[in-house]
This record gives sequence, structure tokens and C-alpha cells, in this order.
Amino acid sequence: MTDHRQPVLLSGGDIHALATPSDLVQALRTAFARGVTVPDRLHYTLPGDGRDMLLVMPAWREGGHTGVKIITYMAGNAEAGLPSINGSYLLLDGRTGIPAAIFDAAPLTLVRTAAVSALAASILSKPDSHRLLMVGTGSLAPHMVAAHMAVRPIRSVRLWGRVADKVQALARSLDHLGCEISVVTDLGRAVAEADIVSCATSSREPLIHGANVRPGTHVDMVGSFTPSMRETDDALVAAGILVVDSWTATTESGDVVTPLANGALARDRIALLEQVIRDPARGRRSADDITIFKSVGTGLSDLAAAELIHRRWQERQR
Repeated sequence: MTDHRQPVLLSGGDIHALATPSDLVQALRTAFARGVTVPDRLHYTLPGDGRDMLLVMPAWREGGHTGVKIITYMAGNAEAGLPSINGSYLLLDGRTGIPAAIFDAAPLTLVRTAAVSALAASILSKPDSHRLLMVGTGSLAPHMVAAHMAVRPIRSVRLWGRVADKVQALARSLDHLGCEISVVTDLGRAVAEADIVSCATSSREPLIHGANVRPGTHVDMVGSFTPSMRETDDALVAAGILVVDSWTATTESGDVVTPLANGALARDRIALLEQVIRDPARGRRSADDITIFKSVGTGLSDLAAAELIHRRWQERQR
């Protein structure tokens, strides 16, 4: 007899097998439009040089599940060939509180982060966007590319990174996607030629400059999650329409905190992704608009992705 009190353990392989990027984008679209309860996340700096962090992110949906993610970001892991993000996600039955599933939080975070960016791109980027620039070569990069390809007719993917070997390895890993994959070294020129720029780095200095971004471009930023981290400059934020996944971005991301402090950005010019989903007019209004999406992660997206994947697992058991 099955002990229903024992949660199912879902690995990275399970997570990738049970939900496609398209599935996740649709689940997240519904979740952002409907809304869930997302208390402020707990954010701790761990001992060391100030770069390592512990995050605790709860969320719950009335009539659905409760979920909580406990995750660490260890900046030095990449240099040792280890994942930078590690942790677990616990999905609880909303009525009984009994654990339903435990997920490996790192792959869950990767797929939901990419899907949230793709969801934003499906609303904010131009429908005919076909040239994608991926800035960064970390574990998120291949998921970001695949997710954007699920929502836009991407025919050309250009890759940029600081370490040549890593960029080449990323290019080889994307060969199966069936589009043109190339490596670029001139970042400014590549930005100017892209329809969508997706940036997932740990940079503390702006990489994407407003002077290089042409009208109509959509810029997606996921890397800056502390006030000291930046992927874009004030000029870009001042020129674009900024949408964030949660108001946490206004206190945690240097890409938002700094232009707010400098006067380059007013808070009333920032829209939430859920607002844009309900009212697309709050996003792109013309073909020449520059749109910017900044995500710092929200428990809403973790919960929506976990519920979808757990539901798919249950369906396969029947």
C-alpha cells in the first residue's frame, strides 16, 4: 500500500521530462494573471565576502498548494565546477499541510526563471522577433534560449561570454535546436543587431548600454539580484518601458535600485508582469518601444511550476 504521507522526490531529470518550456509559460501566465499569496522572502548574507546568500521563499494559493523554497547562491562554486544555486523546494497539500513533493530546487529554479522571461517576452517583444542574443554562459543560458524559442520565431541565436571556452561549449550544447548558433565577441554590436537580448550574468558593472540598444528591442535581465549587481546602465532604463516580476526588484536589484536612486527612473514608470498580462497596454505600445523585463525571482513562479510538474507526475502514475 502506498504511504500517501511520503512526498515524492523529483530530481532534475524528472523536472525536465515532465514539463516543456511551452507548458511552463502557459502555467505561469495563468498563475500571474490569477495571483497567489507571496510573503516577503527572507534574504540572508552568508559568512564570507558578502556574495554568498541564503533565500527562503514561501507562497500559497487558495484552493491549491503551499510551497517554500530554501536555496543558496554560492558565488565561488562556478570556479570549482559546481552549481552556484542549490537547495530544495517543498510542495505541501494546501488543506492538510502534508508534504506532497520535494524538488531539487536548482533545476526547478532554472526552468521557471527561463519560463518567466519567455512569458514576459511573449508580451513585450515584437511578435516577429527572430534574432536572440544570449549574454552569459552559466547554467541558465541554455534554458533561456530554449524558452525564448518556445514563444518567438527565433532563427538566429548569438552567444556572448567572458570566457571563450565556455561560450564555445554553450554553442555546442545548443546544436540540437535547429537554428543558427554563433559566438560573438563585440557585445555592443551584437546588442545593436538583436531583437531580444537576454542577460543572465553575475556582473557588477553594466554590460548592456542604452546607447547600443536600437528602437524596438526587448531586453531581458535575470542576473542582478543584489543592489551591487548590474547588467544595464541608467540610460537604457531611462529610455525603456520597465516591467518587473515583483516589487522586490525595486529593493534588491542594482538594475532598478541604482536608477531609482539616481533619478533616471521613477517608481511610477515600473509595471508588474501581472499588470501587463491583464492589460497589455501597460507594456509595448509601438514597434519602436524599447521594453525591459527584470526578474529577481518570486515564490509565485516556483509554486506554479511545482504544481504543474507535480500534476504531470501524478498523471503518469495513473
